[in-house]
Amino acid sequence: MSRAEQRAKLDLDRIVFIGRTFEEYVNMFLLSKEELKDKKILDCPAGACSFTAVGNKTGLNITACDIAYYHSEEDLKNKGLQDIEHAMEQMEISKSNFKWNYFQNVEELKKNRITALNDCAKDMVESSERYVPATLPFLPFKDQEFDLLLSAHFLFMYADRLDFEFHLKTLDELLRVTKEEIRIFPLVDLEGKRYEYLDRVIEYLTNQGCIVEEVRVPYEFQRNANSMLKINKV
Repeated sequence: MSRAEQRAKLDLDRIVFIGRTFEEYVNMFLLSKEELKDKKILDCPAGACSFTAVGNKTGLNITACDIAYYHSEEDLKNKGLQDIEHAMEQMEISKSNFKWNYFQNVEELKKNRITALNDCAKDMVESSERYVPATLPFLPFKDQEFDLLLSAHFLFMYADRLDFEFHLKTLDELLRVTKEEIRIFPLVDLEGKRYEYLDRVIEYLTNQGCIVEEVRVPYEFQRNANSMLKINKV
């Protein structure tokens, strides 16, 4: 393991391993199975999401990458179960920050998160080559290796911890490994406020020749988290 990989392999207690389901991805990113067919897709960072696991079982070609994948499947599944329990306890306290129409209550949300975790953990054992450890802003993939890249609940959301320069470096790397299109969700921070430098990000991408749109999507769980950034390379 290189020094960079050693630095990337964070203590497990510093990783939050919670994910969304395939169905949530379809709504978050305005996807259809028909448009995903024959595409090579990257989910980055993927965490404990089941998009890769479920998608590949339906004939799609999806790769997941995340810093968490430096750890074993067993350790990650155990950590994920702990993280879900903690998150649900916090959810009871902060219910008003969320809209309860996609999920009717905390118990339904918990079942959903456990389903995603179980599907992901099982697929990590059965198809480990699909789960690639990586530490943004660097990815271990070739230029234009993927047709479509999906990035959920990372960029923009953690603006209090990831500075503007990190965002630009990460976007440059996402663009490098993508041939056609990138979709990023959501466009708000943890408080539900629009990322303060989003207009500068859009200008930066536009100056690089990309066509950039803010697109409303039929998914809103965290309040105001209902739009994605759609970036088309020309």
